[in-house]
Amino acid sequence: MKSIHYYIRVTILQWIDFFYKPFKKYIPLHTFRYAACGGANTLFDICLFSLSYNLVFKKHDFVIGALTLSAPIASLFLALSISLPTGFYLNRYVVFQQTGLKRRTQLSRYIMVTAICIFLNYIFLKIFVDYFGFYPTPSKVITTMLVVIFSYTAQTYIFFKTKPQN
Repeated sequence: MKSIHYYIRVTILQWIDFFYKPFKKYIPLHTFRYAACGGANTLFDICLFSLSYNLVFKKHDFVIGALTLSAPIASLFLALSISLPTGFYLNRYVVFQQTGLKRRTQLSRYIMVTAICIFLNYIFLKIFVDYFGFYPTPSKVITTMLVVIFSYTAQTYIFFKTKPQN
């Protein structure tokens, strides 16, 4: 009996591979799959951020006891709490399915790169919103583009690197 992950993976890959045909000469399939999954999850994250900022926190600071989070930072953490698990799932079961690494190893590596990405998101958002005075949602988009460059490089060449076959 095949797992639900198999059927989800096959369905997602059929969709991605269908759109790959025009890009076949310009980009490897693996990179296209990473970009498609990452792009969809990134768009999901930005939508969650925007909805959180405008509808959940209503552009107001969020107070938890003695700690106060600005609306952009609270929105960042809320959006990441949902988009990070979906990102791991897509990386584990769709993009990097041939790594030969155990799920626990992949998860710990993903958590490591994610922690760095959260830190980069936080720093860039603080710089763009608080220092430069940019609007939060465009700042999140710019921040995301910078973090995606780091994330792709780290995940492809360090964290999900294919284990050599003996």
